[in-house]
Amino acid sequence: MGGGVIVLSLFAVALAGCGLLTTVGVIVAMDTFGPISDNAQGIAEMSGDVKGEGAKILTSLDAVGNTTKAITKGIAIATAVLAATALFGAFTDAIKNSVLDAGKVIADQAAQFQGVLDVADPRNLVGLIIGASVVFLFSGLAVNAVSRAAGAVVMEVRNQFKLHPGIMKGTEKPDYARVVDICTRDSLRELATPGLLAVFAPIAVGFGLGVGALGAYLAGSIGTGTLMAVFLANSGGAWDNAKKFVEDGNYGGKGSDAHAATIIGDTVGDPFKDTAGPAINPLIKVMNLVGLLITPAIVTFALDGNERTSQIIAAIATAIIIAALIRSRRSSTMIG
Repeated sequence: MGGGVIVLSLFAVALAGCGLLTTVGVIVAMDTFGPISDNAQGIAEMSGDVKGEGAKILTSLDAVGNTTKAITKGIAIATAVLAATALFGAFTDAIKNSVLDAGKVIADQAAQFQGVLDVADPRNLVGLIIGASVVFLFSGLAVNAVSRAAGAVVMEVRNQFKLHPGIMKGTEKPDYARVVDICTRDSLRELATPGLLAVFAPIAVGFGLGVGALGAYLAGSIGTGTLMAVFLANSGGAWDNAKKFVEDGNYGGKGSDAHAATIIGDTVGDPFKDTAGPAINPLIKVMNLVGLLITPAIVTFALDGNERTSQIIAAIATAIIIAALIRSRRSSTMIG
């Protein structure tokens, strides 16, 4: 739509972002409907007072809520892509400004950075592949974090049942604070590795392979992140609704092999749609923002011939990422 004019194209992107923001009321309403209907169904099921037609209606509303949440998450990733596109435009502009600030004339700029985002350059291609793969690694870390926290909660529940038999008889109250503490503490601790990956991966690629590889890295993360976020949100909601569909009496109903399979699907689908999928949105934005901030330093080092300094920075960033991944790998679930 910009007719080849970059400024006009970025302006169109900004208008599209503003257009999506005008629907914020509908989006918030659709997004909050899901948790409300989910909690209503859960409370009714735990109370045991709602049965028959009422229980079926609540289950149907919960299924509708899963669908509306998937829709709003799709719109959220659309806004993230628009924001990332705007940041990407600012990134390319930052390269030009950094070259000019370093005292180079336009001719030198063209010679130094002609085809800076050319995918035919092996470094840029490697950066593109790394950017695409980081999204998958980030999603895996998020799913594993949920698995470990859930395992800690299961062990705590088992211990409370063992130490306080009256819980099952209704004569003792469970220690809810312990479970809340586990969820809070684990969520904060598990945030470290994905956060370090999002911040230091662009630094490692940019200083290690150059500003062109960093641009390709950001492009790869945007492309893969868009598809991955939509896939995680939709598949998670579909698996959740599949379990409800079987529990309504289809394919053997509760207790059947189909029901056992859908429970596994729902267990995988929850971190998909509630953790890994939505987390890709800030991942894309953070990586683009980090890339935008470090671009002047990368260009300055390249023009001044400080390749050794760039390599040292890239090595430190890579070492931090590897150390965080090793630490995360050694933290296994306590269920066994």
